[in-house]
Amino acid sequence: PPHHDGAELMFVLCFLPGEDRGFLILTRAMEGGKPNLALVYQAVQALYHDPDPAGKERASVWLGELQRSMYAWEISDQLLQLKQDVESCYFAAQTMKMKIQTSFYELPPETHNALRDSLLTHIQNLKDLSPIIVTQLALAIADLALQMASWKGCVHTLIEKYNNDISSMPFLIEILTVLPEEVHSRSLRIGANRRTEIIEDLAYYSSTVVTLLTTCVEKTGIDEKMFIKVFRCLGSWFNLGVLDTNFMASNQLLMVLFQVLQRDETSTNLHEAASDCVCSALYAIENVDTNMALALQLFQGVLTLETAYHMAVAREDLDKVLNYCRIFTELCETFLETTVRSPGQGMGDLRTLELLLICAGHPQYEVVEISFNFWYRLGEHLYKINDAALHTIFRPYIQRLLHCLARHCQLDPDHEGIPEDTDDFGEFRMRVSDLVKDVIFLVGSMECFSQLYSTLKEGNPSWEVTEAVLFIMAAIAKSVDPENNPTLSEVLQQVVLLPESVHMAVRYTSIELVGEMSEVVDRNPRFLDPVLNYLMKGLREKPLASAAAKAIHNICSVCRDHMAQHFQGLLDIARALDSFALSTEAAVGLLKGTALVLARLPLEKIAECLSDLCAVQVLALKKLLAEESTNGKSADPTVWLDRLAVIFRHTNPIVENGQTHPCQKVIQEIWPVLSETLNTHQADNRIVERCCRCLRFAVRCVGKGSASLLQPLVTQMVSVYQVYPHSCFLYLGSILVDEYGMEEGCRQGLLDMLQALCMPTFQLLEQQNGLRNHPDTVDDLFRLATRFVQRSPVTLLSSSIIVHIIQCAIAATSLDHRDANCSVMKFVRDLIHTGVANDHEEDFEVRKQLIGQAMEQHGQQLVTQLMHSCCFCLPPYTLPDVAEVLWEVMVFDRPTFCRWLENALKGLPKETSGGAVTVTHKQLTDFHKQVTSAEECKQVCWAIREFTRLFR
Repeated sequence: PPHHDGAELMFVLCFLPGEDRGFLILTRAMEGGKPNLALVYQAVQALYHDPDPAGKERASVWLGELQRSMYAWEISDQLLQLKQDVESCYFAAQTMKMKIQTSFYELPPETHNALRDSLLTHIQNLKDLSPIIVTQLALAIADLALQMASWKGCVHTLIEKYNNDISSMPFLIEILTVLPEEVHSRSLRIGANRRTEIIEDLAYYSSTVVTLLTTCVEKTGIDEKMFIKVFRCLGSWFNLGVLDTNFMASNQLLMVLFQVLQRDETSTNLHEAASDCVCSALYAIENVDTNMALALQLFQGVLTLETAYHMAVAREDLDKVLNYCRIFTELCETFLETTVRSPGQGMGDLRTLELLLICAGHPQYEVVEISFNFWYRLGEHLYKINDAALHTIFRPYIQRLLHCLARHCQLDPDHEGIPEDTDDFGEFRMRVSDLVKDVIFLVGSMECFSQLYSTLKEGNPSWEVTEAVLFIMAAIAKSVDPENNPTLSEVLQQVVLLPESVHMAVRYTSIELVGEMSEVVDRNPRFLDPVLNYLMKGLREKPLASAAAKAIHNICSVCRDHMAQHFQGLLDIARALDSFALSTEAAVGLLKGTALVLARLPLEKIAECLSDLCAVQVLALKKLLAEESTNGKSADPTVWLDRLAVIFRHTNPIVENGQTHPCQKVIQEIWPVLSETLNTHQADNRIVERCCRCLRFAVRCVGKGSASLLQPLVTQMVSVYQVYPHSCFLYLGSILVDEYGMEEGCRQGLLDMLQALCMPTFQLLEQQNGLRNHPDTVDDLFRLATRFVQRSPVTLLSSSIIVHIIQCAIAATSLDHRDANCSVMKFVRDLIHTGVANDHEEDFEVRKQLIGQAMEQHGQQLVTQLMHSCCFCLPPYTLPDVAEVLWEVMVFDRPTFCRWLENALKGLPKETSGGAVTVTHKQLTDFHKQVTSAEECKQVCWAIREFTRLFR
């Protein structure tokens, strides 16, 4: 039958009972592509009830195809009319919503009214079947209203139609809840003009909605479900920012909200809905000065909740406690500027901070965590203002906060072993550490550090208190001035004398503290030996090994010169790396530290020491290759490749001009092993990526000293890439162009490499959805092309491959992928810039002429595609890159660019499929003028940002 592929036929056979198969396949054929309703129903049943996962998957794929087809409109409408069961109605309602969101353009305008009436009939008929179906239909109606320009005053018509029927109230409120939420939905591209029109319309009817909600609460008495719906709806209108705040300040609903929150017997669900609503209201009055009446009501209302909070604590009702803390935090966030501007006066009342500190005293750490963002913002504000008198006012609050945080960081007294850093509590401690670093300036790092130390020195605290104090000390150690600081020296001295009998967690955190104090060691080299001895003890114990390795890495990074005398010790550790119980990250960190110290040795010693340092990894790789050739089993070499990569990356000695790079010989010796590893694992993208990464750092390490590798490396890259197009070869190619592109003798060879790599790349990207499916390849291809533009533009511009690269770039400008798009835009920008930037090189005129030819050929297409991409395909964060490209085109040839831009703008749609105006003639001419008269790139960027909002 027509429109019938194997998958669908297979589907029919899978889901139908034997006797029905022939009949339904015939029905399917007779209808010429539109699936029979019974077949769709069977598929939905299979999706929800087939015990075989493969059956479910087939049903899902087939129904997904159906949803994308034109038939979906009619079929979902019929399923909703049939009202057979919850599953089929949910599928149909969800399909309707999806079609309206993504495919509204499929319907001719004359069908819009019929669709609206049909949806309203369905929601009325299905209102008692299931709340999730009502929500899907409400979303469909809301999305239709937002797109259907001919449906004027939709809020008014809906309220008129249903407000007298109490049984319709739940779905009416559901529609009125989702309507404001959908205004800024990413799924709907209604454009700024239509959005502004809708927001004005909703603002106009907002008081009618609030009055409806108030009446609803009065009529239904204490109907909990209705209250929840009302609060959700009110919150949604607050979030859109369209409520008249003076009208709200004196509204009955506000009193009801706070009564519900003050009542001890309020249920959890209702409490959460009321809390969400208050938080939305507080968020909506962010600009306190222009919303004074409502701000005052909310401020006073929230302060009355302190008693209710204490009651929830007494009842151990954590859900309510968390809700109150959210409200208190939102209060503090909203009145932050007022509090800093006039602390202790009016709505700058510092009782707001007291509420947060009361919450910080709650035994559960999840409660205090809610307020972290506020404390961070308060710190940021006070740091910017930098007023000593203000600091004095807020210091006691921060001191009390730090005290609470130190207590919350304590491990359980019966905890065994080291602190976990990957569970929820471990993540909480990391967030505490970050917050402490951000607010410590208010208390003074040194003062705080000394106080913490004195609690350890003078008291006799339990192990868990000691560990928590050391943890906070580690967070602030780096911000304490290490210059002539006796306290720091004393702390370091005492920590390294800790006996091995103390709790494992205390030792672990003390090692972390030592690592954070590497600056102190650098200023006081006499501590180096005792510190290293202490860390070596840790390195030999399994639970402490990774922390000790990280601390040694820190000390190597900061004390590179002092550590040179200990290089032999580091080398011994590196040779025996796998005898310590280290995480992969810690092992690599140790090697990084070793390489940093190695680079400070005398030049004549570096080659030998580097060879020693690499030997372990090279031997391991050789062993794997030997095993492979004898027993054919492939073992994973990535550990050794990563270790070599980190050694090459951080061994960067200072080499004078004319001197041979000390690492050159070592890298030449290692090349055959890397080459063979690459060949052996050429089909495995992950391993090839690690090989390329290792080679990249090797080439970077010795720069021009790697010339002897160039020929064999390029030959191998190109030959493997023909069979396995791993994008990392393109990236490695860009490194080679960066290092050798300026060398006259290398340019032709590098161009040959580029052309050889481009052929398989274009084949890959020209497949269906090739650009979208291979963003890494796009990213790396244009990094390579950009390096060519930077290092040898004339070589590239004179070649035959440039036309294909530009064509590929124009096609890829619409790719919504952060890295790939960034690389494409940078390539086009840099390419055109070579014809703009007169750097007084002798080839400038040639470059200018070549760019002129390229622009003549591709300029109009480029500008049109860029305008289309930024209006319909790209997220806002990419627009500065687009602006830079347009700016370069304009600087190159402004009169021609004006013409190209005008043509591009003429091609944009002026109306939406719902009949709303997307862009007016005036908006088009204003934008054209703003761009073409811009005197700097950022003006182009602002213009594009504003203009593309019309299409979002």
